[in-house]
Amino acid sequence: MISDTLQKARDFEAQYAPHIPAAERPAFHVTAPIGWINDPNGFSCYKGEYHLFYQHHPYSTNWGPMHWGHVKTRDFIRWEQLPVAIAPDTPADRDGCFSGSALELPDGRQMLMYTGVYRMRRPDGRMEEFQQQCLAFGDGVNYEKYPGNPVLDGSDLPAGGSVLDFRDPKIWQEDGTFYMVAGNRTEDGSGAIRLFESKDGLKWTYSTTLDASRNEYGRMWECPDFFPLDGWRVLLVSPQEMTAIGLEFHAGYGVAALLGSYDKASRHFEREAVQAVDYGTDFYAPQTLETYDGRRIMIAWMQNWATTGSQPQGCRWFGQMTLPRELELRDGRLIQNPVRELANYHGRKVSYRDILLTAGEVSLHGVEGRLLDMTVTVRPVDGSPSYQTFKLRLAKDGNRETVVRYKVANSTVRIDRTHSGFPYDIVNVRDFPVRPQGGAVKLRIVMDRYSLEVFVNDGEQAASMTLYTPQSAQAVSFEVTEGAARIDVEKYSLELGEESKS
Repeated sequence: MISDTLQKARDFEAQYAPHIPAAERPAFHVTAPIGWINDPNGFSCYKGEYHLFYQHHPYSTNWGPMHWGHVKTRDFIRWEQLPVAIAPDTPADRDGCFSGSALELPDGRQMLMYTGVYRMRRPDGRMEEFQQQCLAFGDGVNYEKYPGNPVLDGSDLPAGGSVLDFRDPKIWQEDGTFYMVAGNRTEDGSGAIRLFESKDGLKWTYSTTLDASRNEYGRMWECPDFFPLDGWRVLLVSPQEMTAIGLEFHAGYGVAALLGSYDKASRHFEREAVQAVDYGTDFYAPQTLETYDGRRIMIAWMQNWATTGSQPQGCRWFGQMTLPRELELRDGRLIQNPVRELANYHGRKVSYRDILLTAGEVSLHGVEGRLLDMTVTVRPVDGSPSYQTFKLRLAKDGNRETVVRYKVANSTVRIDRTHSGFPYDIVNVRDFPVRPQGGAVKLRIVMDRYSLEVFVNDGEQAASMTLYTPQSAQAVSFEVTEGAARIDVEKYSLELGEESKS
């Protein structure tokens, strides 16, 4: 049965979303039809397609009582908008349907597992928010909430686990058993990832704590994901209140990949390495799925909690997802690249080889635009002193630009949107280390109307950044300082037409 609360959200979107022109939203990055989105939820396979849900407040461009918005795709580039899936309309989730995941069941139903939130006033007058895990079942469009919700609450946590910070279940099924990881806060005030299991998906028991921050990598760990990849086990976590660690982790909200081994019999995860997942300003709460052809694909919220109040004037939607990325492990490092399906939307190709750069900016005929997939390879000139820096200027119009800079001396890349025209004092610059290659670097740039994603050295690093530069800013230029370099450029326009309106 569709509740009044859910029907109201569906009706609101149907009435007002069509008034937002397609050209005013991203061409191939997921947004809501109208209103606010944050974390990706329920990224999953279902009946031959891929479904993505998301945290959603349809009535404004600010965070509000959380609903689940819903889209689906066959190729991760074109997305079909579906009606709002669930809304806060039962006692178990009256104050919000927070993040969670989805799974196709053997009987053909799709199961959603999410965090239900309710607020309650304590005897001392404090209002506190309690979090518990809930279920809903449906057919890919309409969902019925399980009458036995919640299936897990604070009483199911181990000693010391916070009933106020217990959220974001990621569910999977393996060898006839359901497993789930969720974020929880521990007695020391920092985060831990709890593992639960179930035989029927309805009755759950606590199994173990896979890993914990111990105040080393931020505090509360949100939005966990746990999966095998190329012989390793990967645990993705999104820490709050990170303290900067060199150039690897920036302060605030971040995402860490904990790489290690997992003994299924003992449910023991042994962490062996830690790395940042994305080095840009706008990346949080990633979630993955395994495709029908065996690839591990990741998508994330392309926004930063610290800057959500800085919105373009007059916007009717706010928040978008990253381009889905294929994951692999190479030399003990998490590698990510745009899904291969992006190549199906390559339009006109412009290619240059061995272009000599010396002093001054250089523009190349046909290399421009805001919907593009471009790879630039930079290397020193044989027999000449190495250049000092390389700058790629994007979305230029004479007054505005966004700069991707590579500095040879310390092998760092900087993304700088200071002069992108955004009229707020927000985080605009990120620096991050890349593997030294004797002054050479390979940069793949994917741009949509309101975003920039950079992939360095075939996916060894990725960095995401939202942009609100006017669409008329289309120019691209190249520059080196103090020396000379040669560059190769391969640029494709991206042609998606009007069908891509998500």
